[in-house]
Amino acid sequence: MSSWRWTAVTVVVIGNLILNLAAAQSQPTVPQSVGQSDQLSIVYVPPNNSDFQEVYDLLQQYRALEKVKEILSPFRFSEQLTIETTECGAVNSYYQRKNFKPTVTLCYEFLKRTLELLPNETNPVGLTRPDAAVGQFFWVTFHEVGHAAFDMFEVPIFGHEEDAADNFATYIMLQFGRGQARRLIGGAAWAWRAYLGDYQKNPVVPTRLAAFASDHGQPQERFYNIVCLALGANRQEFADLESFLPSARSPRCLLEYQTLVRAFHKEISPHIDQEMAKRVLDTDWLGSLESEPVPQNKSKRTRSVMAHMSAIGTLRTSEACRSLSVFGGMADIRADVQECR
Repeated sequence: MSSWRWTAVTVVVIGNLILNLAAAQSQPTVPQSVGQSDQLSIVYVPPNNSDFQEVYDLLQQYRALEKVKEILSPFRFSEQLTIETTECGAVNSYYQRKNFKPTVTLCYEFLKRTLELLPNETNPVGLTRPDAAVGQFFWVTFHEVGHAAFDMFEVPIFGHEEDAADNFATYIMLQFGRGQARRLIGGAAWAWRAYLGDYQKNPVVPTRLAAFASDHGQPQERFYNIVCLALGANRQEFADLESFLPSARSPRCLLEYQTLVRAFHKEISPHIDQEMAKRVLDTDWLGSLESEPVPQNKSKRTRSVMAHMSAIGTLRTSEACRSLSVFGGMADIRADVQECR
């Protein structure tokens, strides 16, 4: 992709992503307990490559990580967790102990690759480019935070930790208000949907045997897992997704979601400030920006971003699926991409 086309994509779509994350700027800040704000720190590392400068500037301008920090504020982490955006030299996102300190890293290369794979227009099921961008951003961030939670809370894991982190991220997104969860889950699933094609017409997918040795699930498997958990959480709300799921899997989805709920209750909920979580879930994080005024001193570039924004709904508690107070990777989305840790 030529540099001028990438700049245009970056401005419009990253702007969509970040502006949606920043909608809460006009909302009251969620109160934090004493010491709670010290448990999570955020860092925007300046990129060396000018190709990522636009991403870096917009992330800072619209306080993307600040909003993630507020959403995650109910967690009582035993150590300070850092979430950073940085240039990595590879398309990736990961969790590690960096100099012995728990750190989630979101790479500018990964964000750029994500944008390149977004749908060009609203698809037949109503998924928009902003939905796909924001859904994937949240999902991969929460996936990596899941690794951090398993580490710091010493959560026992049977099976692949990557599968557990996928489920952690999906579960969190399902706790958002009904309209919000529906759009974010659709956005997260988009990353895997391209691998399936039409499974009913073309049920056989050639795959290299080495792919089955990965500690990450195959893209098709991750897509089906997201869809199944969504159906298990609320079959009526996600009814249109059922057509993507083979009939042999569908009857088990409620049990799979209930199993995840029990695990989250037992291993994660004790580490959450329940009262703060209620306030977080009642906050309008991702309200419509369509009527947001554009200051006169904004550049033409920023006004263009504003003009392309779409409403993404509001975050509210739900009677059916919000009994828990709660709160990435996805870097192996292509065969030539370095696997996340």
